[in-house]
Amino acid sequence: MKKKTFFAGLLVFSPQAICAVAGNNVPPNIVYVFPDQFRNAALGIWQEKGFAEQVKFRGDPTHTPRLNEFAKESVVLSSAMSNCPLSSPHRGSLLTGMYPNHSGVPVNCNSSRPFSFIRPETTCIGDVFHQAGYDCGYIGKLHADRPEQNDPARPGHYVEDKQPVWDAYTPKERRHGFNFWYSYGTFDEHKNPHYWDTEGKKHEPHEWSPLHEARIAADYIRNLHGERDPKKPFFLMVGMNPPHSPYRSLNDCMPEDYALYKDKPIEQLLVRDNAVRNMDKAKSAAFYFASVSGVDRAFGQILDALKEAGLTRNTIVVFASDHGETMCSQGTEDPKNSPYTESMNIPFMVRYPGHLTPRVDSLLMSSPDIMPTMIGLAGLGHHIPSSVQGHDYSSLFLNKKATIQRPDAALYIQNIDGRKGTDGKVLDYFPSARGIKTSRYTLALYITRNKKLKNVLFFDDWNDPYQLHNINPETRKADYLALCHRLGELLKEIDDPWAQQQILSQLISYKK
Repeated sequence: MKKKTFFAGLLVFSPQAICAVAGNNVPPNIVYVFPDQFRNAALGIWQEKGFAEQVKFRGDPTHTPRLNEFAKESVVLSSAMSNCPLSSPHRGSLLTGMYPNHSGVPVNCNSSRPFSFIRPETTCIGDVFHQAGYDCGYIGKLHADRPEQNDPARPGHYVEDKQPVWDAYTPKERRHGFNFWYSYGTFDEHKNPHYWDTEGKKHEPHEWSPLHEARIAADYIRNLHGERDPKKPFFLMVGMNPPHSPYRSLNDCMPEDYALYKDKPIEQLLVRDNAVRNMDKAKSAAFYFASVSGVDRAFGQILDALKEAGLTRNTIVVFASDHGETMCSQGTEDPKNSPYTESMNIPFMVRYPGHLTPRVDSLLMSSPDIMPTMIGLAGLGHHIPSSVQGHDYSSLFLNKKATIQRPDAALYIQNIDGRKGTDGKVLDYFPSARGIKTSRYTLALYITRNKKLKNVLFFDDWNDPYQLHNINPETRKADYLALCHRLGELLKEIDDPWAQQQILSQLISYKK
């Protein structure tokens, strides 16, 4: 990959300076919406002509009219990947532009893992836009900060009493440039959400969370209550929790959305060839897809607010997710944290009227690439922090013929809890698996605690798109070794623990 050079620090830029860089009269606003656990196949577009022909899988039978309409106005990535497909690690990469070993967030954040959180001194995407003269807002789920005993209403206590503590309050000094705040750590009661606002006041709206967050986002966009400085462009992130689990009942979704799926037999809902339809979890499919449709409606409300405010043409809108959902594929109970396509492949659609030509692109975009690409799309590419490990692909979004090196692979990263202290808390993480996805192959190598090879997953995604046949490496030895070689190069490039410790060095070469 091409070597990047960036300014080591951040400067303060006026909106006028942004315009000069971007070549526009007015700097663009950015709205980044990312529901949790929304797999790429759940986009309704993959059932439609013009989109279905671009992929090798069958799209889920979902009703997503607003997203379908949005896709026709956007650059749609068919192969965007969540490299470490868990909530916190992806969010760490999204916000910092770094892989989990450098972002500070290698595993999901909770009080038993006090080492996993974004450090206050780390330069995040909100810091960059704030320093560039943007008003920055964050709404919804964060799950990239560690829980501390800092409940604004109960100083000296966590925000919840159960152990380990998952939810978290993020104080102002750790919000990384976001001056408008309406957020929480992680909390999975979808119709009973709560949020802490900019001043630390807790709100409990008793409303299905995506619809509530869409309403707060719409108010921010319209500046209904003076949420932002109207003289500045804005950068707004909206982290919705559904379709994340639980997805068991009408407590988890809206009845009008569930009505779309409740009478369909399971074979009409779970249409992928690798779905195990007799799993108990199969009962969740209708509720999961109901949440997908509910998110579609909520996203549509945000788009409507932009239109009503006259901001559609000068606003970059992104729809993405943090990772996918297996939903009975491969017979696994784990909805994520695996190299399977259902887990890693996420939606990624970008609309920027007058600047992007709508199309489907197979760009193998990785989680750390999102931050620099968003900064680049705003015309601030020369001010990407030197700490960023991802790549700025904004030129490919703006011009599909751009002469920039496309990625030939995306990494797969799985980390689990490492050593524990005498208090039972986890001290560090163990790099349990590493792998690589190319346009054709998926390879994942799993190791024991003694760092010996334990298991290999190896799929030919061209000829086996549902990953039903695990290839014996001996039957494709040249391809297998070539993938291991490229894996070593990429792990060396990002300074991964496998490269640092020369794990499986008899198989993987870490020489550049």
